[in-house]
Parts: sequence; C-alpha cells; structure tokens
Amino acid sequence: MSFAAFARVTLAAAALLLPGAALADFKLDPRFTDANGDMVADAPADTAKQLDPDTLVFAYTPVEDPAVYAKVWAEFLDHLAKTTGKKVQFFPVQSNAAQLEAMRAGRLHVAGFNTGSNPIAVACSGFVPFTMMAAKDGAYGYEMEIITYPGSGIAKVEDIKGKKMAFTSETSNSGYKAPSALLKSQFGMEAGKDFEPVFSGKHDNSIIGVANKDYPAAAIANSVMKRMIARGVIKPEQVVTIYKSQTFPTTGYGYVYNLKPELAEKVKQAFFTFDWEGTALQKEFKSAEPPQEKFIPITFKDTWAVVRQIDDAMGVAYTCK
Repeated sequence: MSFAAFARVTLAAAALLLPGAALADFKLDPRFTDANGDMVADAPADTAKQLDPDTLVFAYTPVEDPAVYAKVWAEFLDHLAKTTGKKVQFFPVQSNAAQLEAMRAGRLHVAGFNTGSNPIAVACSGFVPFTMMAAKDGAYGYEMEIITYPGSGIAKVEDIKGKKMAFTSETSNSGYKAPSALLKSQFGMEAGKDFEPVFSGKHDNSIIGVANKDYPAAAIANSVMKRMIARGVIKPEQVVTIYKSQTFPTTGYGYVYNLKPELAEKVKQAFFTFDWEGTALQKEFKSAEPPQEKFIPITFKDTWAVVRQIDDAMGVAYTCK
C-alpha cells in the first residue's frame, strides 16, 4: 500500500494566516465516516471491524534519532501498558510517509504525528488526535524559524535568493509548508525560481546541516532546535535566526479510528494520568519554550485550524492511495 500527498503551490498572498480566512474543504478519505462533524473518522459501528490488538504499537514523529526517543518514551509506554492491559511496542519510524502508511495499513495504533502531518494523517490514515504537550499553565506551541550560520552572507530572508535552502519534507508544517507560503507571500520568492530547495528528511538533519555549514539556510521547528541545544548536539552560537513565525500547535497525539472504543478510552486515560515528574519525557521536553510538562486535551477541528489554513494557502491536496 502506498501513500502520496502532493502539494501544489498556488498561493494567493492575502490568504496566508489571516484571521477568519476561508479554509479549503477538508474531506476524509471515502472509507471513513464523520457523522458528528468533528472532522475525524468515526469508530466502525460493526464491532468485527474494530481493532483490539494484544500489542499496541506506538510511534513518535520521526524528527530526531529514534534510538534516543525509545528511551525518552519508555516510562510513558510502561504506563500505557499498565493502563490498557496491553503489551506496548515502540516503533522507530524513519519518515513521515512510513508513519502515515503504518497507521493507514493498521500496523500502528497510537502515535504522535508532527504538526504538518496531522491533517494528512486524519484525512488518509484515520488518525484521531486528542492531546498534545503543554506547560503546566497550559501554554503550548512552537515557531517556525529560518536559520543560517554566522558568516554565511545571509543577514535577512531576501539574501537566500540564488542560494540553497533546506526543508525537511513536504508533509512538515514548519519544515516546508509554512515557510514556502511565507516566502511566496511576504518575500515573493519561489523554490526552484529564486532559490534551490533541498530536502533533509528531518528537522535535526536541517539544523545540524546549517550548524556544520552544509546548508546556507533552513526552515525548522524551533522546539526541536532548543532540545538539540539543551542536549549539546549543537551550540547556540553555530546558528543565527533570520525569521520567526507565529506560534503553531505542537505534535498531536492520538489513536487510529478503528481501535475498539473501550481501548481508545484507556489510551486517553493513560495520557492524561501520566505523572511526568522525574521522567525522561520531562527531562527531554522541559527545555522547550514554553516547557512541555503535561498532556492537554485538544481537538483537530479547532486546534489545527491554522494549519489547515496554511494548507489552503499552499493549495495542498491529499491523495490517499
């Protein structure tokens, strides 16, 4: 089974991130139903089509080294196992496409999809996001930053003209869609015409690439960069920010639509009852700004409205195959 999401850049400048701007008609794949209008797939009414696996497979969005995050998530996955009464396996996905395909094919049951992949995961893979990380006071989010390195000759966004710019993947909000829309609408710059786009595959690859002077510039999620600086992967003086966007929602966590409803409720319970104090998860994500220290409830319909607006501005179409 293959998955394809093709982005067609047909941006109208005035449409980008304007409050109340019209959104493209978001539709789920025809194999899904949405009777209550919440924009996510309903659980199958036929119990024979509901999943109740012996082992729940969990995957975190592939933004950094999967081996690192297997350890970061270990305590939470133990809690998920105790709460659901199931065995739980960490699935180290290497790409957004692999994660989307795994859920669409029924091999992935619980996951965190990155900001830009959430609409595709919902529309084509039956993903039902219900939570994301936030600070203790409920603050959340990250910004897209365009970064370069000292001495690159790039002091402002316009200086990227004629040079290479690194993106992560076409499904990424901060790694491709938002910066592409921004460059087109605010600076009149298009990939392939005004600069040469290259795709690194992951945010950490783009960040390290700029820090090591492999890329003159890159569009990245600053939450990832802050964690890498906190871990000592790069030094803050290796990168310079030349643009910072508005705040976007972070990774959305949820389950596949056809998980048995009783099991889906236990999955929710596991997220909202997890004690972060002293865990590897807290240690890893507290370096974000704002710090990420608990799970809060969200809805795809409301929380991801700004992301769907960017997709609309980008002329994004989802082709589920």
